[in-house]
Amino acid sequence: MNSRVSAAILSAVSFLIPAAVAASAHAQSTPATAPAKTASSLASSKANRTILVSLEDHRLALLEDGVVKAVYPVAVGKASTPSPTGTFTIVNHVINPTYYHHGEVIPPGPENPVGNRWMGLSVAGYGIHGTNAPRSIGKAVSHGCIRMSQRDLDKLFAQVRVGDTVEIVAERDEETAAIFGAPSAAQHSVAAPAPVLTAMAAPQASPAVSVSEVAALATAISIAR
Repeated sequence: MNSRVSAAILSAVSFLIPAAVAASAHAQSTPATAPAKTASSLASSKANRTILVSLEDHRLALLEDGVVKAVYPVAVGKASTPSPTGTFTIVNHVINPTYYHHGEVIPPGPENPVGNRWMGLSVAGYGIHGTNAPRSIGKAVSHGCIRMSQRDLDKLFAQVRVGDTVEIVAERDEETAAIFGAPSAAQHSVAAPAPVLTAMAAPQASPAVSVSEVAALATAISIAR
């Protein structure tokens, strides 16, 4: 073989061997490190979420690893159809649900009484959902479910998953007092609308009404709603 050809072959081999060794080392190290990094990131992003609902406060809190992330006003069950109490889980997570109740079927849309988001609980027939009656938020008026305003519902729905814990408590305790604080003045005013209705029922009893009395009555009506 020509000496110049032999020299060229040896030079090429000496260049390719280190490159092949480096490529082999990279190929062996990549699978070992990539899954470990992925598993670690998934583990760190999985928070222990709990949704706490205080029926007395008419409020809901989202907790992650024991830390309060958000608090929202909600509507809860009325006296004749109270919300269930206890510890439950989210069992389904539905966008644009169809409403079924006593043979009535209402498709997704503005007339749907549960809105466009449904988070079903592990107690059959109950869930956290939207409403087509936004003025009900903050009151005890539902058939037992937990209602939320559309803006708040969108935020909560995006953060919770099937399997998350839901705790519903009937009366305030140390935990709910620490999270929700003292009951708001608005809650007290909503609970006692009777004086407003009495004043409106008999206007003929006071034919001369001052401007200040009219202003006070208008304020009372707006609070009661």
